[in-house]
Amino acid sequence: MAKGENSLIIATKNQGKIQEISELLHNIPFSLLSLTDIQPSIALPEETGTTYEENALIKAKAVAEQTGILTIADDSGMEVDALPGQWGVRSARQFSGSNEERNQYILEQLKDQENRKAKYVCVAVVYDPKKHSYKSFTGELFGEIAQQVQGEGGFGFDPIFIPFGYQETFGKLGTMIKNTISHRAHAFQAVATYLEQLGKE
Repeated sequence: MAKGENSLIIATKNQGKIQEISELLHNIPFSLLSLTDIQPSIALPEETGTTYEENALIKAKAVAEQTGILTIADDSGMEVDALPGQWGVRSARQFSGSNEERNQYILEQLKDQENRKAKYVCVAVVYDPKKHSYKSFTGELFGEIAQQVQGEGGFGFDPIFIPFGYQETFGKLGTMIKNTISHRAHAFQAVATYLEQLGKE
């Protein structure tokens, strides 16, 4: 896979994200690279930001400036109405256990709650190391937390998140629907439009 002017690095080690982002950006005029395609492999910095954009920028800038290649990173999380301030930006770092353990923990926290509203948020940042500048794109999706784990598809909170307008979690709805309506889909649809224009410059 060629590296350079027409390449874009996906700055994540999360295989679920890499697959999802690759599918969402399959039509862009850039060759997609993962961190494992870069030699020597790039280590991601600690996400110390207080917002999704700050964390995405930390990752995208670090990789882009070390490689000289256009880089995209995102930060995402799930915000739960009945658990204010507990998840959100800290979603991936709030709980040290597995995804399955984390989802069961949230279900336990909400067992007596009538308000199960939640939303997914994704902010994607594209960093250009030649211009030392970036663009950010935000996507949101509103829904609610299921009463129990449903399905084994997706990753993260997908088996407990039911998007409004649907009766099943992303864990059961499948990739085709998720990649059409998800928070990441909304953000990366805007990213794709931006990259298509960038590729013409």
